[in-house]
Amino acid sequence: MIGLLVVVVDQLTKLVVRRFLGDTQEKVVVDGFFKFVHWGNTGAAWSLFRGNNYVLALVALVALVVLYFSRHHFDSRTRLGQLAFGLIVGGIIGNLIDRLIFGHVIDFLYFYLQQRGGGEIGFPAFNVADSAICTGVALVFVITWRSERGARPAEISVAD
Repeated sequence: MIGLLVVVVDQLTKLVVRRFLGDTQEKVVVDGFFKFVHWGNTGAAWSLFRGNNYVLALVALVALVVLYFSRHHFDSRTRLGQLAFGLIVGGIIGNLIDRLIFGHVIDFLYFYLQQRGGGEIGFPAFNVADSAICTGVALVFVITWRSERGARPAEISVAD
């Protein structure tokens, strides 16, 4: 259900972007800090591997299969594990839909700082699916950290 919710919200937000912003168009929300953009990304995060859309679509499909068969590693008995799994899977599917339908991922959230000389220093544009994947991966780290902390044997102090 979480994955489905991520896919629906991701695709609805991208539909709004496609309807109200033309390709490569931008709408400043907070001048010098945040704007909505309509950018196509044929690469991965930070536009790495740009121009490899269909290879990355195949990688996403393989990742979904691997995630399905390794889902027990997400501590699926807990709500936190289920949340992490749902966020990651939903995010992958959301971006995969874009890759297969549009030939690129639609990114639209762009945070930046305006330089005094006129240029921008920005964080790469992203979308709801990207946020879900990052949040899910962060939760996996938290789950792992918590389970490793709890699995340590108790330290025994020996008095001299």
